[in-house]
Amino acid sequence: MTAWLRRLFGDRLPDGFAGELEPAENALASAAVASGGHLVVTELGLWLPEGRRVGWHLISKAGWAEGVLTLVEASEVGTAGAAVLLADRPPVRFPLPRPGRVPAMVRQRVDGSIRGRHRQELSGGGVWFVQRKVPGRDGSVLQARPDPGVDAEVVAAIAREAAERLARPEA
Repeated sequence: MTAWLRRLFGDRLPDGFAGELEPAENALASAAVASGGHLVVTELGLWLPEGRRVGWHLISKAGWAEGVLTLVEASEVGTAGAAVLLADRPPVRFPLPRPGRVPAMVRQRVDGSIRGRHRQELSGGGVWFVQRKVPGRDGSVLQARPDPGVDAEVVAAIAREAAERLARPEA
């Protein structure tokens, strides 16, 4: 689509966008990254400059300071019953010379995906249990994100039991 048609119809995809949106997915905001490419906010997630979308439910942390958006993405490393086990990837920083609404929308979308959270301290560290809405799907999923060094089997057992309890309404 040409630039004037995008402006006319409201498409906020930047020129040279490397991804491919789903049919019902819309670009809500975008910002050029100083090192090249763009960040694009949609209902389903945040598109990174390399053309890969990270779902809102897989962004563990997002911070905005001094013109830089810092993201910590989580990887799904396993399951424990209906719960999903996560591990954080290293933080990635995106300098945004003209951020526009991107930082605020990222914060809003990440926070909006969280339905509930609980921190459990265990030997060797702790684990975050977070109920999150997965974009494009009904319901929510229980995620367990342990600190490095926490026994994965203990976390899986607790997550499995917690997911079972959440699935059974109290009588």
